[in-house]
Amino acid sequence: MFFTILLGSILLLYLLHCFVRYSRIGRIVTKIPGPTSFPIIGNLLTFQVPDEDLLEKLWEINAQYYPFYKLWFFSYWGIILLHPNDIEVLMKSTKHIEKGLVYEFLKPWLSTGLLTSSGEKWQTRRKILTPAFHFNILKHFVVTLNKEACYLVTSLKEEAKGASVVKDLQEFISQHTLNIICETAMGISLKGKGELESKYRDAVRKFGRTVAYRFVRPWYYSNILFSFSSAGRLQRKLLNTLHSFSRKIIAERMRFHEETNGKYLYNLEEMDEDDVSWETPFESQNYNKNPYFKKRLALLDLLIAASLSGNQIDEEGIREEVDTFMFEGHDTTASALCFILSLFAKHKNVQERIRDEVKMFMEKNYDLSIPILQECSYLERCLKEALRLYPSVHIIFRHLTQDLQLKNYLLPAGSICHVNIYSIHRNPECWPNPKVFDPDRFLPENVKNRNPYSYIPFSAGPRNCIGQRFAMLELKVIVAYILHNFHLEPVDDLDDVKMSIDFTLHSTKPLRVKFVPIK
Repeated sequence: MFFTILLGSILLLYLLHCFVRYSRIGRIVTKIPGPTSFPIIGNLLTFQVPDEDLLEKLWEINAQYYPFYKLWFFSYWGIILLHPNDIEVLMKSTKHIEKGLVYEFLKPWLSTGLLTSSGEKWQTRRKILTPAFHFNILKHFVVTLNKEACYLVTSLKEEAKGASVVKDLQEFISQHTLNIICETAMGISLKGKGELESKYRDAVRKFGRTVAYRFVRPWYYSNILFSFSSAGRLQRKLLNTLHSFSRKIIAERMRFHEETNGKYLYNLEEMDEDDVSWETPFESQNYNKNPYFKKRLALLDLLIAASLSGNQIDEEGIREEVDTFMFEGHDTTASALCFILSLFAKHKNVQERIRDEVKMFMEKNYDLSIPILQECSYLERCLKEALRLYPSVHIIFRHLTQDLQLKNYLLPAGSICHVNIYSIHRNPECWPNPKVFDPDRFLPENVKNRNPYSYIPFSAGPRNCIGQRFAMLELKVIVAYILHNFHLEPVDDLDDVKMSIDFTLHSTKPLRVKFVPIK
């Protein structure tokens, strides 16, 4: 019996070697440069480092083998693209929109929602959801952003009691971004649901780490083997928390529509400029008494409406998209704000200049509307530069279902392309002194001569981020409110931060900032 297993294993390894070396994909990919590899296991040993050092190791190899190289182990082929010209070829294509292996590990949670689906299903869902980020929707969402930013500032002042207060940004900010996405996209407030939302946020972080843990351990690519591991057992517990949360959100919103006979499911056309007054102070508009705010069309409403008209989506499909947008809509924005506030705390001249820019609007007791936010050009440049240095989604993948011809290499169907956004944003050929924080990089005269694919914090091409305009509005409003009310001082040095291996960029340790009230 032992010898049978041994011979079978040797035969399996030999067949795998033949596939890697002599199949069409193997013959083509072996011509591509890359780090030293070993038979069968390829580059696997290169990445057997502590999890907190894994991203640093990847970025180091990116710099060493720029602009293009391969990584492989067993039958997995990863092609890393680092030059804007190559990335443009891939990202602009309407053919190469499959996401790749890593996204399979997200499917137990997100199933095949907008992030992980492809083909006709992806196109249908994108069409259903695009109206959720229509300008007429966004201008009303800004009211919620003002409300939550005001609540954030008030809670900080109450905690500080006239003195300064130190906060771990990763814990503090995510509470508010989660409530924002629930109130805007889901039409549900999380006020009074502290334990429920804290368990959800904790589950999101832990699930992301299990995905990363699995990716660098290919023996866990098998669902069966993974299910028996400690990470697999943990994932099952996390899924119960994650899915219970989203189902409660959906059930609450559906009850509202049942009680109102569905009359507020189709009110996109009814929105006009008079629904909200941008000239009236926010506090005077009485958010809770204005029926529009309670009944506005949310992303979840579009899904419910689609399920009722023509059966375009079923109950499970609604859950897929709610899970997807709850994750993407709060975790990525929270990550961005953590690094943005840390950067601004480090650069006092930057926060002072932003404070001066927003002071005029804030002191007139105006709320920050879209037209006002568009006037805050320096704030926008600072946010863009922060997202260059610390992109929330730092890497994306594409699975090639057809050959892709680049300038110097043919990439065969079956390969998985890695687009490492973090390294692209720090490419010294595109960004002189790339580690230096310099908002003037985004002055119009500097932007016009730069390849647009050298800066892709919200991805690019057909599968770009559907909510990127909303995300930028959210960042602007929250930063403006905070800097108008507080001076920021660094507690933890960004230069000493190590990043955890996760879908979104997070520090492995607390990222703390001191908030000093402006008197």
